[in-house]
Amino acid sequence: MTDAATQVKTLPARKDVRPGDTWDLTSLFRSDAEWEAALEAWEARIPEFAAYAGTLGESAQRLADCLTHDLAFDREGERIGTYAHLRASEDTAAADAQRMVGRFQHVATRAGEAASFIRPEIMAIPPETLAAWMDDAVLEPYRLLLERLVRNRPHVLSEAEEKLLAMQGTFAGTAGRAFRQLTDADMTFGDVTTGTGERIELSNATFTTLLHDTDPAVRKTAFHQYYEQYEGHANTLAATLSGSNELNIYAARVRGYPSAVEAALFQDNVPLAVYDQLIAAVREHLPAVHRYYGVRQRILGLPELHHYDCYVPLVPELEKRHTWDEAVDVIVTALEPLGGEYCTMMERGLRGRWCDRYPNAGKRSGAFSSGTYDSDPYILMNYQDDVIEHVFTLAHEAGHSMHTRYSAEAQPYQYSGYTIFVAEVASTFNEQLLTRLLLERAETRQERAAIIAREIDSIRATIVRQTMFAEFERRSHACAEQGEPLTLERIRFIYRELLDAYFGPEFAVDRELEIECLRIPHFYSAFYVYKYATGLAAAITLAQRVAEGEPGALAAYLGFLKGGSSKWPLDLLRDAGVDLESPEPVATALTRFGELVDELDGLL
Repeated sequence: MTDAATQVKTLPARKDVRPGDTWDLTSLFRSDAEWEAALEAWEARIPEFAAYAGTLGESAQRLADCLTHDLAFDREGERIGTYAHLRASEDTAAADAQRMVGRFQHVATRAGEAASFIRPEIMAIPPETLAAWMDDAVLEPYRLLLERLVRNRPHVLSEAEEKLLAMQGTFAGTAGRAFRQLTDADMTFGDVTTGTGERIELSNATFTTLLHDTDPAVRKTAFHQYYEQYEGHANTLAATLSGSNELNIYAARVRGYPSAVEAALFQDNVPLAVYDQLIAAVREHLPAVHRYYGVRQRILGLPELHHYDCYVPLVPELEKRHTWDEAVDVIVTALEPLGGEYCTMMERGLRGRWCDRYPNAGKRSGAFSSGTYDSDPYILMNYQDDVIEHVFTLAHEAGHSMHTRYSAEAQPYQYSGYTIFVAEVASTFNEQLLTRLLLERAETRQERAAIIAREIDSIRATIVRQTMFAEFERRSHACAEQGEPLTLERIRFIYRELLDAYFGPEFAVDRELEIECLRIPHFYSAFYVYKYATGLAAAITLAQRVAEGEPGALAAYLGFLKGGSSKWPLDLLRDAGVDLESPEPVATALTRFGELVDELDGLL
């Protein structure tokens, strides 16, 4: 018999998890059998699209009928696909659930092919005809949808040209795939001995973990050992990144956009000035960031500060436990400024069955929020009651879920989904209010310092660091657009200039850090990262307004949550009380950053 003290704690099998700790998916389907029947019925409807093909230019009524059919079909598909995704997330080793995902994807692909005529046929309707039709009552529910679609008309090519471009789909992502294969599969980094004597395999997944080690020697070893591999493959990685950038530039030019960055911003109707203004505003406040690095160096007692010293906690982890119900208590209290309706609805969901709460064998890692127009929102967690970060994660995901719920209740299906540009506002807004409450409740200088340090690092990582990445994307693409080859040396030069500017003169920048840009997967989905920065900047401004009880602030913010995609992202945020075409939101966030650095310096 094994001694209980030596037993390894294992995760429970999915079947052994208490039902009350799991999500209740019956708002989607009551059983897998019901899902099966729905999938079969959905698949049987695919041929119905054929009746509309070639007819959309006949009348406003015909176009409206097709759009009504397409949206109803998508709505049902959303329900079917979400159920399969959630069931598969419960246990990634469950073969039946994985097959459900595969079967849904197969049917969805066939449906997409059957409906592929809709967009080009609408584009083919003469602009003056479509404009007149939009005044017809039957198309009123779809006016904004159609306006957004035809807005792309200047960038749509002939049928033959579009077909040729579509044929590139099979190899357009080659650079990104090569990057992932090389960095995730082919590179080996050896192992590192931690400060406690434990040997840990060094990988892309464990690199940041090792940079949290309290032993400076461990951090230094992990950093140099890790980048040794990237230095050995630097020319190859420079070629893949250059290839990815050149593809972006080609796609933009072919479709008649002035630049790759403007092509990326077009879909959200975001002016280039917003992107460039973000960079300018962050650069203006870099002295506060440089001051933070000085404070960090002093607290850690280091002769100089390197990048590998920027992740180790300045304050030991808070030794506070929060059961699930205690976490919900804290979150509900923190969000009281949002009013009784918001808090009551959220609390009912968090204490009820919106959430799949705890880890089990095979469960997907991390956390996410999901749901559909016709269902409850759902949250996957892997909650641990001794990790304060998990309380923040639950507040974050609850923000997404409430955003989804409010938008679904207020908007028709076609305008209920919100864009990525605004998605992180509602989630980080909740984190801001939670931070405010925990600071109010802090009982010791150490506890307050720990919360402040977390907030400082959040702003630094989300606004400052992502803006540096955004500036690199801007400059590296501009370099290629001007006809200058994006060689390894050119990449090093651009990135070194950014490192020196963003980290400051007192920071010890190791030469290896010049190729950090070659390990960032975000760069293979260019001009995306800036949204993290603008999202948190907007959330800080809005949370401050609501928390301080500014007249009209709460109603405006709740209006934003109900907005879905009924307006362009910038207009939704402007109505909520934050104008991202102004430098003020970023300035507000970084002013708060500076104030927090000053307080942390005084506390420690």
